[in-house]
Amino acid sequence: MSDISIARSNEVKGLTAQDERVLRLTGAHLGSLAGRDLKVGCADGLEHDAQRWAVRKRELTGESSARWAGSITKATHDQWALARHGLLAHLRSLEAGVATIEHRLSQPIGAPGTKRAPGGYRSRREWFAKSRRLGVLRDRLAAGRADWDAGWVRVVRGGRRLLTSRHHLPEAGLTEERWRERWEAGRWFLAADGESGKRYGNETIRIAPGGEVSIRLPAPLGYLANAPHGRYVLAARAAFKHRGAEWADRVAADRAVAYRIHLDTERGRWYITASWQRVPAPTLSLEAARARGMVGVDTNADHLAAWRLDRHGNPVGDPKRFGYDLSGDAAHRDAQVRHAITGLLHWARRCGVVAIAIEDLDFAADKTREKHGRRKKFRQLISGMPTGKLRTRLVAMAAEAGLAIVAVDPAYTSKWGARHWREPMSSKTRKVSRHDAASIAIGRRALGHPIRRRTAPPPRDQSDRARHRTVQAGPGAPGREGPRHLRHGACTRCRPPDAGN
Repeated sequence: MSDISIARSNEVKGLTAQDERVLRLTGAHLGSLAGRDLKVGCADGLEHDAQRWAVRKRELTGESSARWAGSITKATHDQWALARHGLLAHLRSLEAGVATIEHRLSQPIGAPGTKRAPGGYRSRREWFAKSRRLGVLRDRLAAGRADWDAGWVRVVRGGRRLLTSRHHLPEAGLTEERWRERWEAGRWFLAADGESGKRYGNETIRIAPGGEVSIRLPAPLGYLANAPHGRYVLAARAAFKHRGAEWADRVAADRAVAYRIHLDTERGRWYITASWQRVPAPTLSLEAARARGMVGVDTNADHLAAWRLDRHGNPVGDPKRFGYDLSGDAAHRDAQVRHAITGLLHWARRCGVVAIAIEDLDFAADKTREKHGRRKKFRQLISGMPTGKLRTRLVAMAAEAGLAIVAVDPAYTSKWGARHWREPMSSKTRKVSRHDAASIAIGRRALGHPIRRRTAPPPRDQSDRARHRTVQAGPGAPGREGPRHLRHGACTRCRPPDAGN
């Protein structure tokens, strides 16, 4: 799959009053068309197909243009697909909760649990409360499955959180006028897909290499045009500092570039975001990824613990920690994740490795409160770990940096790492944490080496007779992940008959 690169400009400065008026009118008009098309698309449900898509596009073309209609219908379909994906995740969470409650209700009250399955509830009061909750979850699951089978989704253009804050303006710190401004700006539509071979890669929103921005106005707003062919040229200039050279190369070669214009109502500033698809990087073989060693990374709720390992699985140097703060709004959390990943990638490149090992974590079925019962802090911990966002960001940013990602099974990495590597790697001047030891375990598993070290033989059977020595098993040894068991019988040091002199 192709990577998506994004270049966000700074504030589009120099907009005149007429420029802002045109942008607001265009965004509001196209936003109303997008809302109407979304309603039709959601009503079609599972019956939508290419023919229905073409009909919807023709209905919008007369009130905008063919390219604006294509961008609107594509955005509508993406919104429907995203809501469908969210409904599926909600159903899986409900199914996991129902299965857990049914199992615990079937157990005797006070029955202890095991590592594989939880036990019974602690009291009859809790058992009764959970039986009532089971009925509620079953009703929600039935309603969700009915929506899934019918293809119904629930989408709020502008954001459901902003919609619900309308009834809690004092808590949100907003006035009715400020809320209305944010709500209208969130429902505008000013996004256009690119097209290779066209001038500067986009016929609808066109940005020249010098930064000149021109917009193809919808048909009802054609009277506002100040350029030929129904276009409006802004007085302001756009400049892309992040990945600006790559954007300039694409524009000069007339390759497709998609643009989105949006208003930040809190700051009162207009921004332009450019995005394009990049050619996927060639896949690196596992042998080549292991040739120069690897960096093992342990994902945690507030930091990334990393340690460099050579190709033999030996830790090199000191561990590194890249922290992030996931409090605040979504933009702040996303920036924190990007900052931590950027530091990790820069350090990995300085180490000279070509691959990073990370756990393939997925807590989708573990975030329900029925999974871990009263362990509220643990549920909050795993819910706060940005596993999906971190995995997506890391893969995209590592490809940009020329590094490969090796995903490993997360089973027992923290437990075995703390047991076998925390104490040996600690010293008077270096305190190794459980997460640092887990990064060693992750890196060794990605390199194909065992995590656990074999049990040492008794002191009298060691070559040095007294000091502890750990024997490592080779990658091809059967049962290398397990402990070493002593063999029964006599153990002598007699030379075999076929030994040489």
